[in-house]
Amino acid sequence: MVWVRSEYAGALSVISAWLCALIPWNITYSPDIAGGSLLFVRFPFFQVRYAWGIDVAQRVALSNPLSALSLQAGQSIEVAYQTWAIGAGVLAFAVLLSFVYYAREEELEAGPIDPVRLMGGLLGAAALVLSLSTYLLVTRGFPGIPVPLGIVVLFVLSGMLLTVERTE
Repeated sequence: MVWVRSEYAGALSVISAWLCALIPWNITYSPDIAGGSLLFVRFPFFQVRYAWGIDVAQRVALSNPLSALSLQAGQSIEVAYQTWAIGAGVLAFAVLLSFVYYAREEELEAGPIDPVRLMGGLLGAAALVLSLSTYLLVTRGFPGIPVPLGIVVLFVLSGMLLTVERTE
């Protein structure tokens, strides 16, 4: 079964990296925290925390993986945030590759490494690392139910890029 035609594989790999950078990899709703609720929407490079029913300075807070990690220092879920930072780094490399591939497609296509397969591998690695982060959040006592929406998309796009039939 062919998911994508060979001549469109490069464009798909570029768009896949951009899409994966823009969709949330994890959405977690945490009810009954200090009499209120929290909703965490975690994108690869930042998270948005919505709070209601809780007396906090900001109802909506924005943080990146490193600042979120610093808030969890010494906590049992610190390793989950460290893992998220690693996953964000892998995806950042994929996005950087996508810009280079977009700008210099012919040069990369002529190189020793297939850029489409490389992108598929990077997206797959990011999916694995962010899956581990979700697992660590759940098993280390982070309250709520995570929905790993972006992780599923990462795995699907990775699989498509890794299995595309490349023709010359």
